[in-house]
Amino acid sequence: MTPGAATALLPFALAIGIWVSWSDMKFMKIPNKAVIALLLVWLIPGLLAVPLTGLPLMTWLWGWALAGIVLVAGFVANMVRLIGAGDAKFAAAMAPFFVGADMRLVFALFAACLLGAFTAHRGARLIGPFRNAVADWASWTNKDFPMGLALSGTLVFHLLLTIRGAF
Repeated sequence: MTPGAATALLPFALAIGIWVSWSDMKFMKIPNKAVIALLLVWLIPGLLAVPLTGLPLMTWLWGWALAGIVLVAGFVANMVRLIGAGDAKFAAAMAPFFVGADMRLVFALFAACLLGAFTAHRGARLIGPFRNAVADWASWTNKDFPMGLALSGTLVFHLLLTIRGAF
């Protein structure tokens, strides 16, 4: 992923990431429409980024292969109840954005986002005025954690770090 492509894709990924985070906290669901929207970002603005930002066509194509691999792995993880189906589908839709990245850095970034999201979410539910403002969020009382919050953060921070040349 080139910094120019990351810059072009960031606004779309940020908007979808906010949608996914909010939906996962409120309903404990990641909408299929959000997953499709993110795939469409890779399809249309991503393909436009090939000639406009220097993103190699093979990188864009490998993104689709990576999405398929992550989708299969996610379905297996879902079948053995490691992750939710929405998390698996969203991770697959995110995968093309990470093609060519150093996976050690990606996993470290995900770990940091997961710890930050978990701490922020669990801490926020202890703050009465904040919790009361969004009292209808299913994630306040659900034993599961809204992983869409951490996944979205990973995607957005990855693109920001790519823009800065860190990835």
